[in-house]
Amino acid sequence: MLAIMGTYENGVIKLDEEPKGASFSKVVVTFLEEKEEIHNEDVPTRLNWEDFHFEESRKALKHVKTSFSDTVIEERRREL
Repeated sequence: MLAIMGTYENGVIKLDEEPKGASFSKVVVTFLEEKEEIHNEDVPTRLNWEDFHFEESRKALKHVKTSFSDTVIEERRREL
């Protein structure tokens, strides 16, 4: 069985990729449910800087003398 994602619009199905080796095949089309939009005034509709907690990350890393990337790489090497 081969599965390929696609889009249905105005009676036409457009596949995301060309099926290899399938010049003639029976198919089953499944329509996935669309996500319902949330229309609640209590739910924020956009992100704010406060949502990212950069300040907390900076405080947690204030004693690190190397780059964060180097620290993560070193931790992963120790785990091997």
